[in-house]
Amino acid sequence: MMGYTVRNVFNLGLRGFFSLWVAFVLMLGFATHSGFALAQTAASIGSAKPALASLSTYQLAAGDVITIRVFGEDDLSREKVKLTDAGTIPYPVLGEIKALGLTIGEIEKTVTNGLSGKYLVNPRVSVTIEEYRPFYINGMVEKPGAYPFQPGLTVLKASSLAGGFKERASFSKISIIREGDSKAKPQKAEINTPINPGDTIFIEESFF
Repeated sequence: MMGYTVRNVFNLGLRGFFSLWVAFVLMLGFATHSGFALAQTAASIGSAKPALASLSTYQLAAGDVITIRVFGEDDLSREKVKLTDAGTIPYPVLGEIKALGLTIGEIEKTVTNGLSGKYLVNPRVSVTIEEYRPFYINGMVEKPGAYPFQPGLTVLKASSLAGGFKERASFSKISIIREGDSKAKPQKAEINTPINPGDTIFIEESFF
């Protein structure tokens, strides 16, 4: 009887110790995972490069597609007009309009001023962006090439459009050349780095 009691106590002690050990390991794993997640988030925020701020500040360039609507004047409205390589758009009565570097608000003002007085008394003009010029992704993705830009695009989302990362893609060797950078200098990027229209992404190969 005494031996049975001692064995029970001993077994209970082992089970208690094992339970405490499992709990400790789980807590340690959770803490490590949380710390890693926080560090990864902080790194993503710190490494983020300037992205498209808003449609109101977006500057048009060759390849963008816009629609110009003049309310009540179908003959003066134009659907899905693509900017030429020179950054211009053909427009009735006003000829070629220079759109390169302008925002949609500035295009609205240009068309409104051009139509006011001579053609219309009080024109109401609306300009919208139908399609953005493409971005480019090269390297260790399944389908490298040019893809239409989408608002909110990141390196990770861009890679998804390109068929996903290849098996040997390196997440620590990602770089971007920003459109408009006269030096075309690659900037280090992360998978959550925002992408702008016209940017070029490079995904290098991992050798380990």
